[in-house]
Amino acid sequence: MKNIIIIFVSLFLGIACQFVGRFPKEIYKTLNKIVLYFCLPALSLYFIPKIVWQNELLYPIGAAWISFALSIIFFASIGSYFRWSKKLTGCLIITGGFSNTSFLGFPIIEALYGKPGLETAILVDQPGGFVAMSTLGILVAIFYSSGSTTATLIAKKILLFPPFITFCIAVLMNVFEYDFLDNIQFGLLKVGSLVTPLALFSIGLQLSFDRKSKHFKFLTLGLVFKLILMPLFLLVLYVFILKQKGLQIEVSIMEMAMAPMITASILASAYGLKPKLCSLMIGVGIPLSFITLFFWCIILNFVK
Repeated sequence: MKNIIIIFVSLFLGIACQFVGRFPKEIYKTLNKIVLYFCLPALSLYFIPKIVWQNELLYPIGAAWISFALSIIFFASIGSYFRWSKKLTGCLIITGGFSNTSFLGFPIIEALYGKPGLETAILVDQPGGFVAMSTLGILVAIFYSSGSTTATLIAKKILLFPPFITFCIAVLMNVFEYDFLDNIQFGLLKVGSLVTPLALFSIGLQLSFDRKSKHFKFLTLGLVFKLILMPLFLLVLYVFILKQKGLQIEVSIMEMAMAPMITASILASAYGLKPKLCSLMIGVGIPLSFITLFFWCIILNFVK
């Protein structure tokens, strides 16, 4: 419940500061860099070394990877057909492809399924969504942020991107079963905990509702995909095609039905992929997801 309160308070504070005359409106660019270069790497170094691999974890971990792959296919195809700009296509791929599996997902999953559900949610979030965003997400952001790219330029940007560097370090720590001392872990967790308030405050600073804005039709498409089509695809794949049922499957589908991932929106915005649309995907997607999640609970109970 505390996480949900922090989400709305931080978002509304950002919106309120838009109306404070002397408040530096461009500070959101600095906040985005703090989230990407400090908070996100701290979470990677804290969580990834603790992951214990088991084959049965493939379904919850694979949910985020499958969903992002679906987002790439869906929006790249539509964008190509309607001749969208690369930045618009990239924005929708990233914001529509990643779910808010932690800051929104964790409290909701724990309330619905208890501690066993939360353990599965952590798997969906860390080796699933977080790792996918730190690798494929960065690749997509780089590719769609500029008119022309080369393999060398993309590789250079990925390899020099701080979240990717710390991700590689964290993976090596996991392989060699090494973790930081308790005091360092405490510090990493504290720095990582700033992701939600800073990111949502930044989004609030950029959020604007213009009824004549051309963004709303793309916002509608992005949220329909994120909140309805993505979890529906996973439901059909896991339950009806692969014949899988149980707590892990339910939690995986519910996590993919969450609102767009905050840090993914920050990533897309930092690369200039339609920042206003990125903010709308979060600002509208979070409250709207509480309604759609209610219906997904009913559907999952019905197919048990």
